[in-house]
Amino acid sequence: MFLRSLLTPATLGFVRVAVVSPELRVADVDFNVQAIGAALRRAGQQGCQLALFPELCITGYSCGDLFYQSALLQQARAALEAISLAVQRSDCAAVVGLPLEVDGRLYNCAALLAGWQVIGVVPKTHLPNSNEFYEQRWFTSGAQAAAQHVRLNDGDAPIPFGVDLLFEAQRFAAAPFRLGIEICEDLWAVQPPSGQQALAGAALLLNLSASNELLGKVDYRRDLVRQQSARCLAAYLYAGAGPGESSTDTLWGGHSLIAENGALLAETKRFQFDTQLAVADVDVQRLLVERLRNSPFAATPAGRAFRTVDFALPGDNFSADAFDLRRSLQGLHLLRPQLSRAPFVPADPQQRAASCREIFAIQSTGLARRLRHTGATRVTLGVSGGLDSTLALLVTARAFDLLKLPRAGIVAITMPGFGTTQRTRDNAVVLAEALGVTLRTIPIDGAVRQHFRDIGHDENLHNVTYENAQARERTQVLMDVANQVGGLVVGTGDLSELALGWLTYNGDQMSMYHVNAGVPKTLVRYLIEWVADEEWSGRAAAAVLHDIVATPITPELLPLSAEGALEQKTEETIGPYELHDFFLYQVLRGGCSPTKVFVLARQAFAGAYADEVLLRWLEVFYRRFFSQQFKRSAMPDGPKVGSVALSPRGDWRMPSDASAALWLDELASLVEQLDGA
Repeated sequence: MFLRSLLTPATLGFVRVAVVSPELRVADVDFNVQAIGAALRRAGQQGCQLALFPELCITGYSCGDLFYQSALLQQARAALEAISLAVQRSDCAAVVGLPLEVDGRLYNCAALLAGWQVIGVVPKTHLPNSNEFYEQRWFTSGAQAAAQHVRLNDGDAPIPFGVDLLFEAQRFAAAPFRLGIEICEDLWAVQPPSGQQALAGAALLLNLSASNELLGKVDYRRDLVRQQSARCLAAYLYAGAGPGESSTDTLWGGHSLIAENGALLAETKRFQFDTQLAVADVDVQRLLVERLRNSPFAATPAGRAFRTVDFALPGDNFSADAFDLRRSLQGLHLLRPQLSRAPFVPADPQQRAASCREIFAIQSTGLARRLRHTGATRVTLGVSGGLDSTLALLVTARAFDLLKLPRAGIVAITMPGFGTTQRTRDNAVVLAEALGVTLRTIPIDGAVRQHFRDIGHDENLHNVTYENAQARERTQVLMDVANQVGGLVVGTGDLSELALGWLTYNGDQMSMYHVNAGVPKTLVRYLIEWVADEEWSGRAAAAVLHDIVATPITPELLPLSAEGALEQKTEETIGPYELHDFFLYQVLRGGCSPTKVFVLARQAFAGAYADEVLLRWLEVFYRRFFSQQFKRSAMPDGPKVGSVALSPRGDWRMPSDASAALWLDELASLVEQLDGA
């Protein structure tokens, strides 16, 4: 059943967070509290639910022996009350740093505040005491603390205190989640506390830091944060002290970062004296899904016991009574800088080229390994002049080169039928000649017409029988010629076609090795262009590859028009592949619900597709993805190349008769509400 509150970021599984490097004056608590309050107002105005501030931000990190001054310590403790008021007014929880005396020892602490309350206090575990750092002069490690609670003032309720605290956002709309806190050097330790916190369920890891600037340190710090987020399958928030700290012997740049499972979402500018904020929507729900599917994570014990403190995460104030879907959609914008229309395709040209090189190597090496195992020195594959068969032929040529086999052993067969165009036929011929493979042309129209007569099918009835008979005839030709030459049949379909079932069972669905099985359609184009631009640079034949990329996607199974034009274009029938690849990535990689996929697609493809069009093709995706599983259950071997794969022996195990009702009902409710809005 569709819930009216589904279209808030929180109910979609996102938490909007800010990391702050505030303007600061050393030992000026009043000034620092005002700066923290102003930053909280800015964060609240941007819809943030949680803001993280740097280490010892209430007093300044570089106070030195002023930390022995009772006046400074008392004012820092009292400042929490003023910050609590700012937290309440901004409707944004905060984590701030301060020195805190507990049982006659001084600790470098982080305090979590939500509503009017200090929810808990976490002391720093690892205290640096070399080079420019002398923290052991003033502070005691939290690992040595015996107290489990602290009172900020006489008569106050005890507040949880210790390195064994995790905080659970109980009222988070999508699902409760936990956050853990560590402080600066804790991350740089051999075994950071955040690792144990993550294993105990913390999906949001917070680090209050005062990491100073040195030549080259910024890149190391960025990689450290990003890699820890990946290692812990978590979001990692890192707030760094800024240049308001003392410049006596060192300088702080104010470097704050937000990373999620290895991806950098946002970071602040460095060396700015005014307050810097970086804001992003962290997909906590996706992180939890990643952990469910990651068996090493699930099998690793936490190693220590944690106390869990519940708190209410602010900012989820959605009113179901005032719900209007279209208005809700208009006001919903997720801060996801990496949200790409083509999640399988790197946006950066250099990274994309590197990925293409790697994928091409995986495909060709996989086929070469299979040929070595079987002892085959010949293969057959169908070439149509289309995207998939072109990539398969290029990969096969590389595999033969790796094995030092003559390319003449590659028997490329073009099989013109009722819908074959002159353009695709010519491109297939030019491509085969450029590669130096053996080209055979075997028309299938006569054999298919005989088959129609055998089974009693009217040739003028252009239904699924008409189409699939051609696909199966082509596969029969490939299989029989493979037997004839003592070789293997190389498959030519791709990951997107497997997801949608857009292939004929025991037709193009079947081969003896499926080199494109892990490559989505949107990436096939770039792989071919990469070969044209890098492998075939300067060759006249590169033009044919560019023309193949520009050719409309079609199975060429329906007759041409009287003018010889295409009457069948795949994307007009099943929808744009750029949408289906986006859907596939979000469903399989992110574990997203239909509503979440729709919202993400709406933002990624803003202005390109109407809401109704997105929902229409999303319904097609779910219907086909569920109903066509039986084709994937019987798919041949093929190499996985990315994080999404559909092999029943590898990444995706799904019953062929699983029901899609749950997903389709949610989509139907969305459509109904859009129609009624």
